[in-house]
Amino acid sequence: RGGGGCRARGGAGGGRERPAMAASFVVDSPGVTYSPDFIQAKYSYRTTLVSQEDGTTRVKPCCTKLTFRTERNVPKLGVMLVGWGGNNGTTVTATVLANQLGLSWTTKTGTKHANYYGSLLQASTVSLGTGPSGEVYIPFRDLLPMVHPDDIVFDGWDISAMNLADAMQRAEVLDWSLQQQLRPFMEGLKPRPGIYSPEFIAANQEKRADNILTGTKAAQMSQIRHDIRDFKNSSGVDKVIVLWTANTERFCDVQPGVNDTAAHLLQAIEHGLEVSPSTLYAVASILEGCAYINGSPQNTFVPGAVELAVQRGVFIAGDDFKSGQTKLKSVLVDFLISSGLKPVSIVSYNHLGNNDGCNLSAPAQFRSKEVSKSSVVDDMVQSNPILYGPGERPDHCVVIKYVPYVGDSKRALDEYTSEIALGGTNTIVIHNTCEDSLLAAPIILDLVILAELCQRIQVGVENETEPQPLHSALSLLSFLLKAPLVPQGTPVVNALFRQRAAIENFFRACVGLPPQNHMLLEYKTQQPWGCAKHPSSTSTPGWPPPQKKASHLNGFSCPPESNGPVLPAVGVGHGR
Repeated sequence: RGGGGCRARGGAGGGRERPAMAASFVVDSPGVTYSPDFIQAKYSYRTTLVSQEDGTTRVKPCCTKLTFRTERNVPKLGVMLVGWGGNNGTTVTATVLANQLGLSWTTKTGTKHANYYGSLLQASTVSLGTGPSGEVYIPFRDLLPMVHPDDIVFDGWDISAMNLADAMQRAEVLDWSLQQQLRPFMEGLKPRPGIYSPEFIAANQEKRADNILTGTKAAQMSQIRHDIRDFKNSSGVDKVIVLWTANTERFCDVQPGVNDTAAHLLQAIEHGLEVSPSTLYAVASILEGCAYINGSPQNTFVPGAVELAVQRGVFIAGDDFKSGQTKLKSVLVDFLISSGLKPVSIVSYNHLGNNDGCNLSAPAQFRSKEVSKSSVVDDMVQSNPILYGPGERPDHCVVIKYVPYVGDSKRALDEYTSEIALGGTNTIVIHNTCEDSLLAAPIILDLVILAELCQRIQVGVENETEPQPLHSALSLLSFLLKAPLVPQGTPVVNALFRQRAAIENFFRACVGLPPQNHMLLEYKTQQPWGCAKHPSSTSTPGWPPPQKKASHLNGFSCPPESNGPVLPAVGVGHGR
């Protein structure tokens, strides 16, 4: 039977063991309490309310007292990928296995070692604050107890029956010597049959479709639900998150009576009306209580799917991984507009040769991608009415071409033309070679780890409500996605560093720390105060901190009073 889970842990098989982490830091505040099960923090959320009265703009500072409650016990996480046998699916599986096994391999430029470069959580840092020697940084992952990617168990579906070792070879993403080391661990992994609807993806995908579910839409969705339960039971994971990393679909029309409400959507599935495969997977996941993340640009989350997720209290997030050209665009346009320059023309051309590019060569599928790539500058343009009048926006053109020879190594060429002082122009031209799947794999890991963590966080208004889960539309993940899904009425933010700051400051709030404002006021006044009064010490605070012996609780290593992750005490062997 297909669906053999990839167990992301060393254990038997000679894998590298990670030492249990002790407390990375402790917040010394009367508003923060630690128990074996929770970190609870009282937090003052400060905002400003702007109103117009008698022609005067009034700005009123506001403060809301909140309580954050974060569950500390980190579960065993299972991830089911739709498109497990594709370039992204095989690459993220290989990435975890290579790290888990501590693999090294030789290329023409030297010896390489497995790592999680490109991961916000695993390979970037955040500042805890200022000490005698300056700012103190820790890994992003140490702000709160999180799943480690080495501990993720993978499974999934694909319309191609090829095992993951052969699919990895077909993808031509990884160095050959690394593939040879990974093959014994991946050739036993075979995707479960997937949903195939030729009308939603390019006709050129038919040659891959040899592993498909048959029957009605209702029967297909029922099988997906069965697969999720089977994986959870057979692998022993505590939670399952489903992520779409399969082909881009064409847009699905929003039709009254078909997909405009949760009830209509469920009826449409029963009656065999038009429902995209990605929406079928989403509905199946929601009904099973599993968070669902859409990594492609199509409108998977029709209104009925969103309503169903809200009714069931299940997280959904999307759309479309933000990995290369668009991520750079969300930085560069923010820089230009924030500097008072006026981008008037943005032309983005890219060509790629992987199966994603093959599918996108069809006009309907390209249109889905064009929409998600084009909307990324909207909020930045709207933020500056000095530069842009009502309805004014830059000319923005996106072109994607399929060139088989370049494979997964996508070429992106961008031209940004801006108006500058006194009628002048400034043009920036960028050539960006994006190793598509190697950029996407760490993003997939960040998405599922953040989604799982958010399931353990509750927020409540002090003296009004008990802490409650976050909204089902998980907008906190916007940093990783091109076209962020947000709750109705929520401002959409695409500026990359505002998105990152939102994640960082939200996690800081969970442990009772103020938002990072980068003012460093104590160093900017004539009379120094605070940390600026003390000369730098000879020792530099940093991480990792000295290891402390951890207590054990319910089978997990659990530092009793810290923000350190709660780690499994014993590794498990590899899946078949």
